[in-house]
Amino acid sequence: MSQAQSSLSTAKPFDVITFGETMALMYPEGSRGLGTTGKLEQSFGGAESNVAIGLARLGSKVGWFSKIGDDPVGAGIVKTIRGEGVDVSRVRTTSAAPTGLMLREAVRGKLSVYYYRAGSAASKLTPDDLDHDYIGQTSILHLTGITPALSASCRETAIAAVASAKRQGVKVSFDPNLRLKLWSIDEARPVLLELAAQADYFLPGYDELKLLYETEDEAVILEQLRKLPGISIVKSVGEENWIVNGGSVVKLPFVKADRVVDTVGAGDGFCAGFLSGISRGYTLEQAVRLGGLTGSLVVQAPGDWEALPTWADAERLLTGARHIER
Repeated sequence: MSQAQSSLSTAKPFDVITFGETMALMYPEGSRGLGTTGKLEQSFGGAESNVAIGLARLGSKVGWFSKIGDDPVGAGIVKTIRGEGVDVSRVRTTSAAPTGLMLREAVRGKLSVYYYRAGSAASKLTPDDLDHDYIGQTSILHLTGITPALSASCRETAIAAVASAKRQGVKVSFDPNLRLKLWSIDEARPVLLELAAQADYFLPGYDELKLLYETEDEAVILEQLRKLPGISIVKSVGEENWIVNGGSVVKLPFVKADRVVDTVGAGDGFCAGFLSGISRGYTLEQAVRLGGLTGSLVVQAPGDWEALPTWADAERLLTGARHIER
């Protein structure tokens, strides 16, 4: 067990707490595009609640909070997340703004997402919405770069949450989850790099690093990562995942999926698996392998979070247990 892992408290009520916007999701059946006739399926999605559900299914003690509209879709979201075993006791409801919405379509193999989240309930989050005692009850606080992209007050909330975690000795996990439909790279870069510098676990994709560091040069990217005080877990570097820990760089083979049905939520599945591994006391290498496995399982079925595996699913594959059909 590494020094970073052994310092995690095992006596805290939660392994991981995360927060951020979860939206209602509407999408047409099959390959039909939006705006055509036919019915729409209903679900929900949000990077942070996806991670929370993934962690709960893997057996971790996890909490998620946000601000939700006082409307039927918001109530349904909270009910379903609670039903997955996630603590939602700090979710706030407001009648002053609606739950956010996203529409998604997959036409001719191209996925498109349309957000309707400006002015949403979650975009109204402020530092006053934070329960600092609650944050202190976890070993790891996980956040993404989506939250600070939503509004100035959300940016302040993300920064305040990280500061609260640091004051209380809580580890910080940060996935930049760069969304250029929410803000420009020039707006995002200084905010995301500052949060990366505060993180104990920085979880970027390699393509995100190219944009954040304004270079395609692998050596330059590694040099920048080595300057960070925390541990960087870089996803999808070709067919590898990297662990950058100071001067050490470990490259692990990417876990390939047997088939790819829907790539949405793969990164969230990876984060859930990695953080579950850390919470279990795994080495960094073992935690990254678990993250790779959970991410590969997510893409083999449709949905933002529906395909996240249980611990029984993951353990069966980790141990190489044979599937018995009948």
